[in-house]
Amino acid sequence: MRSSIFDNLFVLEMANNHWGDVERGLKIIADYGKVVRYNNVRAAMKFQFRDVEQFIHKDFRHRTDIRYIKKTLDTQLSWADYQKLVTAVRNASMISMATPFDEVSVDKCVELGIQIIKIASSDIKDWFLIEKIATTKKPVIISTGGSSLRDLDDIVSFFAKRNIPLAINHCVSIYPSEDHELEMNQIDFLKSRYPDNVIGFSTHEYHDWHNSMLIAYAKGARTFERHVDIEAGGIPVSPYCSLPEQVDTWFKAFHKAEEMCGGSAAAKRVPPEKEVRYLDGLVRGVYAKRELPAGHVLSDEDVYLAIPLQKGQISCREMMKGEVLINPIAKDAAIAFTNIDSPYGADSALAKMIEQRGIDPEPEAPATNVTRLV
Repeated sequence: MRSSIFDNLFVLEMANNHWGDVERGLKIIADYGKVVRYNNVRAAMKFQFRDVEQFIHKDFRHRTDIRYIKKTLDTQLSWADYQKLVTAVRNASMISMATPFDEVSVDKCVELGIQIIKIASSDIKDWFLIEKIATTKKPVIISTGGSSLRDLDDIVSFFAKRNIPLAINHCVSIYPSEDHELEMNQIDFLKSRYPDNVIGFSTHEYHDWHNSMLIAYAKGARTFERHVDIEAGGIPVSPYCSLPEQVDTWFKAFHKAEEMCGGSAAAKRVPPEKEVRYLDGLVRGVYAKRELPAGHVLSDEDVYLAIPLQKGQISCREMMKGEVLINPIAKDAAIAFTNIDSPYGADSALAKMIEQRGIDPEPEAPATNVTRLV
């Protein structure tokens, strides 16, 4: 199921970049809020929610050698702290979004007014969590990293049956990702397999913020996600995270892709006037091979085609056998639309189009009196 909330949506994944520091989190929101506003894009700032007391088994809370446990404890925030961050997101005119990793965190998404819920790649088969998320009826984005085709079919079907909007992000869960690991043809696959869902691109690349955007947009991705961070407090920025100036480049690449791809992919474009006029200059006009009297019925033997096409002249596009001349035509003269008995009236759209296209007719040479000296 589709929702307009996903269209051209940028997800800025704060993840654990706030390092458990509310002030750092607020600065990230403020800094990226400016970049979002200056580039006139729709963006969501995304958090990660965990009910830490229950999320980590009590017998393992001391295990600093387990990276996930240590990082979760080091970056723990209170729900009151998250409320401050969510409020800051709203004040920055961004969309609030969160990835809940447990059922209590899903309830907090509702309590804090989170607008979009994300299901992490690692939880795409956690049906306890997925079913809890579905009870909120909030729009959901999933990432496909590491999933099987059956995993995707199951979860897409699950949300479709419940009429819950679902966007599907192609994602490679390699942190960071090399260019040759991006597998961007998967966007085509997802669009073909799930035509009723918005397809997006979540990336962890670190070499470029321009090229993959052009490719992703052209392939039809309409949600885009990156991890973001700032340089502050001497904390090193992870290589898969983007800085504000890099996200600025990313946004500008989106606008360039949008400009170059143009309008709808579901309908034939309407050529602009300057294109039509240019092509009209390449079209052959209809000229008389010989003098033709009024009342003559035109045939292919009576005419020839040549450039330039003149204003008011019929072209190879309109020439039909059996047209009757209203007025006589001189040899090599352009056959004008007004010189044939046509079912299209002088005020028809066709008549107006023929009158305006092509070059101005060649003016007749004025008669001259020559005095010959003998």
